[in-house]
Amino acid sequence: MPELKYLTAYPDGLRQQAAGLLGENRLGPLLRSRYPRAHGLRTDRALYDYVQELKIEYLRNAQPVSKVAYDSKIHVVQHALGLHTQISRVQGSKLKAKHEIRIASVFRDAPLEFLRMIAVHELAHLKEKDHDKAFYKLCCWMEPQYHQFELDLRLYLTHMEHTGERLWADD
Repeated sequence: MPELKYLTAYPDGLRQQAAGLLGENRLGPLLRSRYPRAHGLRTDRALYDYVQELKIEYLRNAQPVSKVAYDSKIHVVQHALGLHTQISRVQGSKLKAKHEIRIASVFRDAPLEFLRMIAVHELAHLKEKDHDKAFYKLCCWMEPQYHQFELDLRLYLTHMEHTGERLWADD
């Protein structure tokens, strides 16, 4: 069985099934049939507007997000899909915090469901800092299919790692 580093937290049966699909070159077509097209959010501004809409809908009272952008260095350097950072600055006698969300640029050419899962995950960090039960409950409240989208996204990353093929890059 090939190494499936994006699926290490999943049960053996699921990893074996993924390895079988990968070995038979059926993983890519399966994902492509589930998610036929990429989203159209190509610019940082469009991404910012999309994340702000999610924030307004689900986390109206959370602290504001000052920046949302695609970042080409995330996937390689931090081994992450996205990052939520909090930058603190002194303004007079007060400490002000700015929140930024960065999403790996590989998801510029991906289905909207994958982008939504990452955006929901990073927005959840505005309320819950740790990846605990409350955090995932919040993620599932904002996106009921959160766990399915995360699994499919990890399958896509596995497919890309083993084949080098980006399924939606030409859309």
